[in-house]
Parts: sequence; structure tokens; C-alpha cells
Amino acid sequence: MRTRSGPRVAVAALVAALALGAAGCVPSDEPDTPPPSGGGNVLQMLGQLTVAGAGSMKGYSRERFPHWRDTGKNCDVRDSVLQRDGKNIKLSGCNVVAGRWESVYDGRVATDPSEVDVDHMVPLANAWRSGADEWDDAKRGDFANDTTRPQLIAVSASSNRAKGDQDPSQWKPANRSYWCQYAENWVTVKHHWRLTVTSAEKAALTDMLEGCTWASKP
Repeated sequence: MRTRSGPRVAVAALVAALALGAAGCVPSDEPDTPPPSGGGNVLQMLGQLTVAGAGSMKGYSRERFPHWRDTGKNCDVRDSVLQRDGKNIKLSGCNVVAGRWESVYDGRVATDPSEVDVDHMVPLANAWRSGADEWDDAKRGDFANDTTRPQLIAVSASSNRAKGDQDPSQWKPANRSYWCQYAENWVTVKHHWRLTVTSAEKAALTDMLEGCTWASKP
């Protein structure tokens, strides 16, 4: 995982995809979503996000975002992310049964996959409040299983549950050195899926990106 000076997200995604293919698990299909209206760096993408108030939770349930999808040989997207983000992985078939994971949110280390959550960078409930309520369940499933964007990450169960469905104005990783990466990932996901941000959310993201030297580079 990159902090201020690591490789771009697109490169990391390509490396992860190649690693999963070599292990016999394949990422889910590319979501059938229009490309973003603009390209450029993370600050440009942040400026292109629509600012709006948080929508209603009426009608929301996690079942409206079907996950985890099969990715071949009896594994699913969760297994694929655990394998991608861990070290010394042990498999039973394609199921991850052991390994070592260091949570970038809080630095906690786990060796039992039951102690690891696969976090949705932009939580499902947050997505619902920022535009996903208007999608059909198939598109919501694409979002919930998106391994192409930095939407899924293996972290400690405690940090994931502390985060809940909060946006960066309400919760930030305890590991401050990850803030640049966290903010970029959040913006990248929301920009691709054309989700809105609240004014407080945008202000928090702007603050998190301040001083990230790579943030203003194309």
C-alpha cells in the first residue's frame, strides 16, 4: 500500500490483478459503468465531485449490494482480496485459511483470516446515501465487488467496525501516514462511480490531501 511516495493506484491495481490470476483466482468482471467525465490527478477528481446533502437511508439493506461474487475454483472476492493483501498465504483449495495481514488503518497484525475484514473503502450505506439508491441491484453488486478500483481492502476487524459507514469527515484511520492514500482511494472510487460528497466530506478530503506532494502531479 502506498503512502505519500508510492506508485500510482492504477499500477497497484494491475499488479494485484496479475497476482490473483497467477494464484488461480480471477477478479470480478469490469463494472459496466461509464468512464469518469474527466481524468487528471486526485485534486482534479475531487473538484469534479458533485457536492450534495446526504440522501435518505430509506430502502437500504446490505442485500441490495450482492457480495461476495465467485471468482473461480470455489473462491470469492473476499478470498481474492485476502490473498492479494496478505503474506505467507495458505489455501485450502482456493479458500484462504491462514496468512499474515498488517492493517494499514491501525497497524494491527492478524494471522487468522477470521480476524480480518474486507472493508469497502466507500461503505455501502454511504454509497446508498450518495447516489447508489438510484442504481439497480446488478450495478450495486458491481460496486460492492469492485477489485479494479481501490474499493476493497483487508484490514483489522476492529478498525473496519469502528469506521462503519462514516465518511472522512466523521472517521479517519488511526494510522496518519495512510491518510494520503486513504483520501486518494476514497476520491478515486467516488469519482469513478459518480457518487456525490457532502460539503463536510469534501473539506475533510481536501485537508487530508494537503501536503501530499504526489496529489497534484498528473
